[in-house]
Amino acid sequence: MGKAARLAEQLGILVAALLLWQFAVTAGLVDSRTLPPPSAVAVRVVELLGESSILLSLWETVSAVLLAGAIVVPIGILIGLLLGESHYWGKVFKPFFYFMSSVPKSIFLPLFILALGIGYAEKVAFGVFQAIFVLVISAIAATQSVPTDYIRMARSYGASKRQIYLEIYLPAMLPIILEGLRLGMIFNITGVIFAEMYASRRGLGNLVATWGMQFDMKSLFAGIVLAAALAIIINETLRHFENKLGQWRV
Repeated sequence: MGKAARLAEQLGILVAALLLWQFAVTAGLVDSRTLPPPSAVAVRVVELLGESSILLSLWETVSAVLLAGAIVVPIGILIGLLLGESHYWGKVFKPFFYFMSSVPKSIFLPLFILALGIGYAEKVAFGVFQAIFVLVISAIAATQSVPTDYIRMARSYGASKRQIYLEIYLPAMLPIILEGLRLGMIFNITGVIFAEMYASRRGLGNLVATWGMQFDMKSLFAGIVLAAALAIIINETLRHFENKLGQWRV
């Protein structure tokens, strides 16, 4: 099945779900006060995007996600590279990262609030914390996927460590790293929005929490749509680069 046909099927399922949702509300099968129709949600999304205060809150969230990503990506890849390359340190620290990746990170949010207070730094740090373990694990897997014969041959020809990293490790690791990066960024977005919902005065997460407490369902669903759109845009951008670099896989 081609990409166009697959995309058409996905869009068809989405449209069918929206039409079913619209019909259920219009026919009175569900209460529009608790589940507003998608047409009303779409109108509310447009209205929100026309408000400067909403755009500022959205930018607050986007900037926190991007900053957290800029911090966590090099750190996560570097740690994963070191642990994947070193047999001893890998045995020491890999169980910790595997264990922490399975622990719900939300339970640690109070510690971030106590350490950093309620503000921008706290949600950026929590976004980093959410993503770091996924990135480290994917970087370890990417490092260990590099054929040892390539490294041995490069060393036999006198390649420096820098050349080995840039010309062998990086091209071989990049596709796997991008797969992990896509997942890590989703965790990053989740962490930032979660921190905003429970410990922030600004941002999209704070707005969503406020709308929920006020029982403003149209705005709440519109906020969910905006959060989902942010995640989709970042995910599909990284997927595009992943597909472009797929031929580098060895």
